[in-house]
Amino acid sequence: MNTETLETVEINLDRPPTATVIWLHGLGADGHDFETIVPMLDIPESLPIRYVFPHAPVRPVTINAGMRMRAWYDILDIQVDRRVDTEHLLESADLLTDLVERETTSGMPVDRILLAGFSQGGAIALHVGLRYAEPLAGILALSTYMPTADTLAQEQSPVNAAIPIMMAHGSHDPVVPLANGLNACRQLRGLGYGVLWREYPMMHQVCEAEISDIGRFLTETLNGKNTPKIE
Repeated sequence: MNTETLETVEINLDRPPTATVIWLHGLGADGHDFETIVPMLDIPESLPIRYVFPHAPVRPVTINAGMRMRAWYDILDIQVDRRVDTEHLLESADLLTDLVERETTSGMPVDRILLAGFSQGGAIALHVGLRYAEPLAGILALSTYMPTADTLAQEQSPVNAAIPIMMAHGSHDPVVPLANGLNACRQLRGLGYGVLWREYPMMHQVCEAEISDIGRFLTETLNGKNTPKIE
């Protein structure tokens, strides 16, 4: 059993939530990173969402000269395949699983919990969401890739085979190249997952058009529509 507990930034409305979004930040950031975009998502008042933004553990990161920073896992080199410390990744996957279970223990149905993440946070969200033993609401994976793709076919959860997934990426991303995100999308589609893919003329970041699309994805997914569509 994992004994570490993640500190979190949480946004709660003044009424009981009907869904939870657990949103993981990228390398070197923290749980405050995406806190400010919540008001920009334009979620309808009829859909009260609780947002949980965890802080990643602090650890040395090899590609940053061993500097200690918040990271879901160590990145060992910066080649196209971005070799990572899988042991760290699995530890962080357990921490995210613990957060999901904390929400269900508090009364949130598991199928009303959506996992989101940016960059390496998105890799964790994909890893956990595609393997989780109970049906989750959806996965939002931003500017990310899939370092554990090789084991997914053996480990994927049948109950999440039709889980709504949105992937988004910047076409000029110098940190996680667009090719990495496209490859992950192709791998998922090859395994039968329906993936909503979006590209934006940006770098390793989020932009206004993307935030609008994310808001629509969250709204349509958490309002119970099985195949969110963005025109």
